[in-house]
Amino acid sequence: MDFLSNFLMDFVKQLQSPTLSFLIGGMVIAALGSQLQIPESICKIIVFMLLIKIGLTGGIAIRNSNLTEMILPAIFSVAVGILIVFIARYTLARLPKVKTVDAIATGGLFGAVSGSTMAAALTLLEEQKIPYEAWAGALYPFMDIPALVTAIVVANIYLNKKKRKEATYAVAQESFSKQPVAAGDYSDPSDYPTSRQEYFSKQQGSGNNRVKIWPIVEESLQGPALSAMLLGVALGLFARPESVYENFYDPLFRGLLSILMLVMGMEAWSRIGELRKVAQWYVVYSIIAPIVHGFIAFGLGMIAHYATGFSMGGVVVLAVIAASSSDISGPPTLRAGIPSANPSAYIGASTAIGTPVAIGLCIPLFLGLAQTIGG
Repeated sequence: MDFLSNFLMDFVKQLQSPTLSFLIGGMVIAALGSQLQIPESICKIIVFMLLIKIGLTGGIAIRNSNLTEMILPAIFSVAVGILIVFIARYTLARLPKVKTVDAIATGGLFGAVSGSTMAAALTLLEEQKIPYEAWAGALYPFMDIPALVTAIVVANIYLNKKKRKEATYAVAQESFSKQPVAAGDYSDPSDYPTSRQEYFSKQQGSGNNRVKIWPIVEESLQGPALSAMLLGVALGLFARPESVYENFYDPLFRGLLSILMLVMGMEAWSRIGELRKVAQWYVVYSIIAPIVHGFIAFGLGMIAHYATGFSMGGVVVLAVIAASSSDISGPPTLRAGIPSANPSAYIGASTAIGTPVAIGLCIPLFLGLAQTIGG
């Protein structure tokens, strides 16, 4: 009973924090019809500065710490990112009115990481004075890139199998048909397929449907979120940015984050209407998935905690990035990698419900759980 009461008290306390209050405030004023607008260019600058700061923090910490401490959390991050895609593939994809390719894309977006959600979690950890490894933010790409790559590869494999099945069905139908092939069906007699293998080759464009992994990784690395994050990590590792970090990035961090949370709250409310265009099962998935993903990562984080001394704050960071869904780098990567997927499905599910659930529910949930377990 004490466990539950302590958890509920911590949960309510975290909902009252400045970070979550600005998110909830943004949703409230949007619901009331406020015309407040913050230019997109300002939001991009804010996101850039937040991610640079997180990257610098991680880079400086990695330079001053034992790299072997990162191995197990990094491995778990990769595993969770991949696992989330397959969870969507074999749960969401089996629900009524949900297309498999849309479900895979949704899993990819939920497996990828939201930099702003991670920034909110790190701020709350500091406010609650919960210690965590400064390099914990550097776990971002270890989960983000594998999730996006896995989603695009799995989607393309599924689409290629679907094409082969359709081709097989067409060959079977043709073999049962007694109608001769019209001469006009092929412009040149030499174009007639002489075997099933040749027919498949013609249908599949002579192997052009092969999935190439490196372009997906390259595009993810070149995305604005990961580029800013990795730039900060590199500068923290190989330069001496402590003075600019302490005098500029660190003091501005909380104020900039509060503005971003306000914007995200308004956007989350405005995007709820997008979910009306897709099956209601996306709403169910968007509410449940972040919590399930976070608990999986929290469990793996606890294994790392007992095995290597990974801090409880680090466990929270791992759980939160697993609960988050990409709102910057993920959508353009998936649009390019899975063009047949419906953006209204995976972006609407993520931005309208997934992100508010991750920030407003999962962050205080896992913080409260960590405080209760860790005393």
